[in-house]
Amino acid sequence: MGKNYLEELNKPQREAVKYCDGPLLVIAGAGSGKTRVLTYKIVHMLVNDYEPWRILALTFTNKAANEMTDRIKAMVGEKTAARLWMGTFHSIFARILRAHAEKLGFKSNFTIYDTADSKSLIKSIIRFMDLDDKVYKPSMVQNIISWAKNRLISPEMYSANSELLQLDRHAKRPLLHEIYRMYRARCLEANAMDFDDLLYYTNLLFRDYPDVLRHYQEFFRYVLVDEYQDTNFAQHLIVKSLTAESGNLCVVGDDAQSIYSFRGANIGNIINLRQQYANLKTIKLEQNYRSTQNIINAANSLIDKNKNQIKKTIFSENDPGERISVIKCYSDFDEAGTIASKISQLRMTTHDSFSDFAILYRTNAQSRVLEESLRKRNIPYRIYGSVSFYQRKEIKDAVAYLRLAVNPSDDEAFRRIVNYPARGIGETTVNNLVAGAMNSQVSLMEACSDIRRYAPEVKPAGATKLMAFAGMIRNFAEMVSENQYADRVVDEILRRSGLMELFTHDRTPENISRLENLQELKSAVKEFVDNTLETDGDTVPTLSAFLQLVSLSTDQDESGNDDDHVSLMTVHAAKGLEFNNVLIVGVEDDLFPSMMAKNSLNEVEEERRLLYVAITRARNHCVISYASSRFRNGMTTASRPSPFLGDIDPKYLKMLNTGSKSSSFSDSYTDSYSRTTTGSFRQRPAERTPVFTPAPTTRTAPQPSSGNFTVHDVSELTVGMTIEHSRFGKGTINAINTEMSDPRITVHFETEGDKTLILKWAKFNIL
Repeated sequence: MGKNYLEELNKPQREAVKYCDGPLLVIAGAGSGKTRVLTYKIVHMLVNDYEPWRILALTFTNKAANEMTDRIKAMVGEKTAARLWMGTFHSIFARILRAHAEKLGFKSNFTIYDTADSKSLIKSIIRFMDLDDKVYKPSMVQNIISWAKNRLISPEMYSANSELLQLDRHAKRPLLHEIYRMYRARCLEANAMDFDDLLYYTNLLFRDYPDVLRHYQEFFRYVLVDEYQDTNFAQHLIVKSLTAESGNLCVVGDDAQSIYSFRGANIGNIINLRQQYANLKTIKLEQNYRSTQNIINAANSLIDKNKNQIKKTIFSENDPGERISVIKCYSDFDEAGTIASKISQLRMTTHDSFSDFAILYRTNAQSRVLEESLRKRNIPYRIYGSVSFYQRKEIKDAVAYLRLAVNPSDDEAFRRIVNYPARGIGETTVNNLVAGAMNSQVSLMEACSDIRRYAPEVKPAGATKLMAFAGMIRNFAEMVSENQYADRVVDEILRRSGLMELFTHDRTPENISRLENLQELKSAVKEFVDNTLETDGDTVPTLSAFLQLVSLSTDQDESGNDDDHVSLMTVHAAKGLEFNNVLIVGVEDDLFPSMMAKNSLNEVEEERRLLYVAITRARNHCVISYASSRFRNGMTTASRPSPFLGDIDPKYLKMLNTGSKSSSFSDSYTDSYSRTTTGSFRQRPAERTPVFTPAPTTRTAPQPSSGNFTVHDVSELTVGMTIEHSRFGKGTINAINTEMSDPRITVHFETEGDKTLILKWAKFNIL
């Protein structure tokens, strides 16, 4: 083919495509044509006599690989494109491992375990070792083993690491290293690798067999990597090993969009790449083709506050566009209604379809009130990256308990929860009970009332556990029959069933999300009770009435299957997508940034990058909202706007306010804010409430009585000393731990309880 494809590129894109003389870092800002550059670069190499089978292109998703392959096929033909080594990290390195499996103790036909397979094996090991699965939770063990593998920590290295062993002893799981050792051994015996093994064993293969590494170093004439800011240590080391001799590497990414540290991604891989490759050439793609000038300028002013970044100036030559609307709402209820109204309003002026709209939020639990508001206005929607609130497993499990309490004859609900959380009622016991109930034509609950009569095949131990479960359900049913308020019944059910406790102790990101969703369910019930009493004081807000409401909510009238729908998703799920209109909700302190991500500068900067990603999804209109109060953890809590809003230059913002509960819009607040010398927003003296100023990370903490909080060395501290923390108030030091690499103290605060503080980050005064 001719070289006219180069004419379709701007100057820096063309430079990146043509440069093949050494290591290349392409910093591709949001909407700057990253995929086009990668695609055209491969085409350019093919045109210039690179053999396709000697080009290795690594992506993070099959979707990205398929999209690039399709574009290349259209330009060079299917036969040539099919010979490229293009795919995800895991698929490419599984291919290499199958060719050399015997060297690692495997056969070439090894099985690849998915997450469920891996978890099942861990469960069987925990049972074999006769360990308590409430302490050694399989999901927790799985996460730690994954963490170790992605840092190339073998079972032997784990067992020899005193700091890791100390952490496990402190968490009352001292045999975790033994589980890891046995897990590795069982996988070898089963000729199986899990997803993490595909990277772990590739690194081992290259480390222990230099002839194999040399073969692939010479075989791959050029290596390209997409989304390099998302690579973890294991992936980075593989890429470094393959290109150590030739330096023929092109990595494309954007440090400003590095938002996956919880998956092991290391932003340092892209920021510090020059330290690995002394002759690294860097090309910045700074022209955004997606968004209006105002949206890009606002995003730039936000991300500029991050210290750990590769400096660049993204610009747009699109229309200037409107300023970003920032809407202050009374509550999350008001916010949901306001957002739905805003969508209707924008559709009238833009004539966009529903599919041109996206609502983004920080946590999945925020979707519930938004879903309800959209349904009331007949706005079709679809949940992405998750499922609808009432279709999430933990919510369906909880609702099954509620259904069984209201209707003890509900056999489907019974079967779903009889052994969840686990209470030692096995599948055989349940099957015998079901068979007996069906033969006698009674419900499962009724069969439990006389197991010897209805299900004689059930063994005594199983019968005892079934009767205990049935007794608990009968207690719940009594509360329902007494017409107790729904929120009281639900609180009791979630507590006594063990559902809340199930996710409380294992603080993995997944379990934190599940716990938040259960808290959101409690909030929904409380709102239902309050609304019922407010609108009709003579009506008792029963659990039965709430379930009728839920049954309508779970149907959704097939709105999720419409071609034209509003997209609802977390900001993490939105990365790589774009919409004409983006509405970002809940931009409040302790929510965005998350309360769980404020322990270090790195965590705060990642949260800021997350908001940057959210804003840059928008082409034409961006709306940001926050609420003055939010229903969380079963109570209404005062909220403050996110300090990140103060990081955005106010000339790119338009302040709005829901002037009444009808969620009307007003521009009257546009000019009522002034910029302070510190760069934060404050209302003018006539309006005393500060806006967009950093808030304490814990709302209940008392205001500190003095300032100048500083970090302290462990040598300054003693047990029993009283301190005043910048966030948590006054407290007493109960313990000092110097065994970790970062010394820390345990403090009992008057209003916050016990907190563990890492000394190099914690700021406080000694009283």
